Amino acid sequence: MLITRKKFLQIFAGSVAGFALSDLWLPKLLQAANVKNGKGRLPIIWFQAQNCTGCPVSFINTEYPSAEEVLIELITLEYNPTIMGATGDVAISMLEKAITEEEGKFILVIDGSIPVEAEGNFCNVGEVNGKSVTALEWIEKLASAASAVVAVGTCATWGGIPAAPPNPTKAKPAKDIIKEKPLINIPGCPPHPEWVIGTLVHVLKYGLPKLDDLNRPEIFFGSDKVVHDNCELRQYFDAGIFAKKFGEKGCLYELGCKGPVAHCDISTRGWNSSVSWCNRAGGPCIGCTEPTFPGGSGSGLYEKLPAAQVPGLAEINANANTIGIALGGATAAAIAGHAVARAISTKKLKKKQSRSDSSHIEEENDKADQDIQNTSDKEEKI
Repeated sequence: MLITRKKFLQIFAGSVAGFALSDLWLPKLLQAANVKNGKGRLPIIWFQAQNCTGCPVSFINTEYPSAEEVLIELITLEYNPTIMGATGDVAISMLEKAITEEEGKFILVIDGSIPVEAEGNFCNVGEVNGKSVTALEWIEKLASAASAVVAVGTCATWGGIPAAPPNPTKAKPAKDIIKEKPLINIPGCPPHPEWVIGTLVHVLKYGLPKLDDLNRPEIFFGSDKVVHDNCELRQYFDAGIFAKKFGEKGCLYELGCKGPVAHCDISTRGWNSSVSWCNRAGGPCIGCTEPTFPGGSGSGLYEKLPAAQVPGLAEINANANTIGIALGGATAAAIAGHAVARAISTKKLKKKQSRSDSSHIEEENDKADQDIQNTSDKEEKI
């Protein structure tokens, strides 16, 4: 049976964003993944509002499992404008279908902040019946039909850079728009791919994960996940050694590090196969997982935190002079000790030399006495 080009594209529009093929198209592929008829996979509508696209790009850079494994075996990514194959009317039809035919059967993922100024017209996504549709309108309708909502990235969770002062578009985070659906926040600029995938897998297999008071998964953002506590530069902080410019050894607090107020496990998880992370690469933590990002903590990205927000800093500052005095005292003692040791050594050397000289004089005297004795013996014989 022949199918139209539009129908063909519709099949592939929901085909796991171009990484895998739809369960309507290749059921054997699903069987190979131990999934039958798509059951067991989590349908995802990933909607993007005011964003930089960093969140979906980070998502597809996952390594363990790979993007292909995630998209074939774990979820069905029905819509994501950054990585899906469909465009135009075909792509928009996937959103309409989710709203009208898939109520309660999918998870809505949002990245980017949501503008509400000018009735939301600062961000329009596609057209329906010749009329532009705002991101605000799409999100309200999709959230109403979704079983739960996951806000991915700091723009979607707290407002991020688009919502920073003066915020001319009146950008808002998802939590200010969506009130009657379960909401999970996964902040980060961008968030680590394992935070996103780990959360989605948990929802698929076990339901909603345990969340902190900011609706973040505790496993990644709990109160015990303070970046500062696990930073490899913490030893410098405790010793009161602070870098004054980039490239110097020392804690990066003076250069604007927000590690003391940031909650996530990045200092132990790392980026790019755990090769590095912000502080290891020489840049301070910018606190991008916190509602205060990018500057609501009372300081800009590279301005140091107010001392009152840094646990232990007051004690270190109070002890700085004491430490300096102690080090100075130790140095003075070492110098004095060296002088005493040198004096003792010199005295010993002189005493040794004196004994050596006395011994030499005695030897000379003995020799002279012997010569005198020999001369006397000769004279007697004559």
